[in-house]
Amino acid sequence: MSVKKGNASRWMFRFGAAVSIAVLAACGNSERAGEPLDALSAQAIFERGERQIAAGNPDDAAFTFGEIERLYPYSEFAQRALIMQAFAYHRDEDYPNSRASAQRYLDFYPAEDDAAYAAYLLALSYYDQIDEIGRDQGLTFQALQALRRVIEQYPGSEYASTSVLKFDLAFDHLAAKEMEIGRYYLKRGNYLAAANRFRTVVEDFQTTSHTPEALHRLVESYLLLGLVEEAQTAGAILGYNYQSSEWYEASFALLTGEGLSTDAAGDNWLSSIYRQVLRGEWL
Repeated sequence: MSVKKGNASRWMFRFGAAVSIAVLAACGNSERAGEPLDALSAQAIFERGERQIAAGNPDDAAFTFGEIERLYPYSEFAQRALIMQAFAYHRDEDYPNSRASAQRYLDFYPAEDDAAYAAYLLALSYYDQIDEIGRDQGLTFQALQALRRVIEQYPGSEYASTSVLKFDLAFDHLAAKEMEIGRYYLKRGNYLAAANRFRTVVEDFQTTSHTPEALHRLVESYLLLGLVEEAQTAGAILGYNYQSSEWYEASFALLTGEGLSTDAAGDNWLSSIYRQVLRGEWL
């Protein structure tokens, strides 16, 4: 699954950075830029951090914004600097520190307007690592939890709709991993383990794009295990919900090739799902 990096540029407009960063970067006094931070005002330090981000030095910017909190802990700029520090760390792909700064903002300023953005950055600190974690899905689960927090706690924010899209992608990613492992077991003849993985997709990830294939793989696995009624019922669900899909065609060919139909049979976990399908309660 391709995962896109979060775009925080719109948020920076709130500070007027779209104009001020470019001007300051072009016109900033090199002698002033070399002054020690403790000799500068909170505003001057904040502007230096903005220039560092504009110059492509987010790691330096994160340090600079952190110094505002140390030198001017009770100033207006301390609050603004904390969220900018989280942004700078994220831009630098330093996700643990970005997450820590975002969480501190939420702890200190939970009622401020930018709390929604802090929660979104925290979610991105997990989400943007999904492609890097192989078979370990811990970060994906944490991304889902953090994205749900944005959706549920800040439904009117500009980040809620983006979080919904990312939540769906992360959820689909988990289903894809279950399918990958299930196919691995199926190919190596471990049919029961494969069926259990495909069952997880059907039961827990039924709204994802992987459900039709999971049902077909259940037909395959159960036929190989000699569980004919389960195989037929999986085929029946496919026929009811995904009759035009390639997976139904493949399952139909498998079942009819064994002299079987795609009708629900027996009383098993798939029969329960089939009854939900008929009532319009599944998917």
